Amino acid sequence: MKPGFKMAKDIYWVGKIDKREVPFHRLLLTKGTTYNAYLLKTGKPTIIDTVDMEFGREFVEHLAELIDPLDIQYIVINHTEPDHSGGLAALASKATNATIACTEIAVPEIQQMYKLQHRNFLVVKDGDQLDIGGKTLLFKETPYLHTEETMITYCIEDKILFPCDIFSTHVAVDKLFEDESELDIMDDFTGYYQAIIHPHRRYVRTLIEAVKDLEIDMIAPSHGYILRNDISKYITLYDTLSSKTTEGKKVAIVYTTIKNNTKKMAHILQDSFLENNIEVELWDADKSAEDDILNSIEAADAVFIGSSTKYADMIGNLENILRKLQTLNLEGKIAVAFGSYGWSGEAIEVVQDYLNGTNMVVQSTSHVIKTTGMTHVEFPIRIRFSPKEKEKIIKIQNAAEFVSDLLLSSI
Repeated sequence: MKPGFKMAKDIYWVGKIDKREVPFHRLLLTKGTTYNAYLLKTGKPTIIDTVDMEFGREFVEHLAELIDPLDIQYIVINHTEPDHSGGLAALASKATNATIACTEIAVPEIQQMYKLQHRNFLVVKDGDQLDIGGKTLLFKETPYLHTEETMITYCIEDKILFPCDIFSTHVAVDKLFEDESELDIMDDFTGYYQAIIHPHRRYVRTLIEAVKDLEIDMIAPSHGYILRNDISKYITLYDTLSSKTTEGKKVAIVYTTIKNNTKKMAHILQDSFLENNIEVELWDADKSAEDDILNSIEAADAVFIGSSTKYADMIGNLENILRKLQTLNLEGKIAVAFGSYGWSGEAIEVVQDYLNGTNMVVQSTSHVIKTTGMTHVEFPIRIRFSPKEKEKIIKIQNAAEFVSDLLLSSI
């Protein structure tokens, strides 16, 4: 399939089909993939997303067969990951009159990635509309699907949703439209969701809210098949898969504290879990019976261990409990270290070391980044002094929400 395929009035597919086995997010895409980009040939010609950076030059060459790049007025970037924005550098060098439309967070990313500090940007916010001469684009912010700057674009007149990664399939398509393919795409559709979107399932709720009032006749994602048959089936599947599907989960939070700062952290964690209908048992290790704490840990699905730092070490009775954890079978439980500090916070790292000595699944920032790409969730949870400021509270809540999602999903 060559770029220039007409998919609706004045709307053309200008992407790239990659039939190779493609390394992607530490996966191997054995069926290849498709980088979908779209040309809206209106009074103000507009490009929605581009292709992987490896194919940028080819992308622009094919595009130039359909339109003079100097006539392009807007380039919409829904998501800055290079498999979508990668062709922007090559395109921007030819489409010198084009304004780049994206979210505010995306602007510095695009500027730095492609050295486009000199270009004009149109910062769009949730609900903004853009007249592109005969068609109107509506923008909805969908942060963390799957990175913070992500948005989706909807063409009002044609009722087409351009959601970038969302609703995608990693397949080098045989036919562009799923209803024209002889293949059943559902395994690939759900497989993509589980691998790419499901780690961000809390934010799928934002997506469902964003599209609930839109009339959608076609979904044109950035990978794989374009969907135009039984659209509600695909939206409902995302809704179902992202819903909280398990109940009766328990968290044990154990802490020691000097000036009650770590205690305050423990209570913020507790409140976050309770808001998600997760049962919490909260223990001050210096005021509770050791056997009761250990029994609580054994019965819990997730365990949070926290300490303040004094002279580069933990305080109170916590270390005795951590030593005994090494002798217990805690396989499958989620474990998190947390704590407050004033100078350097060594105690938090010592707790992390102890947890790593168990057979629990210990959360770390490295693991979060490698599995989800999220950079706003940090483990261990380290707070300097009191967790009073808004950004500190949010940091703690982000960690609790991340673990809540792990607990509440059955996938």
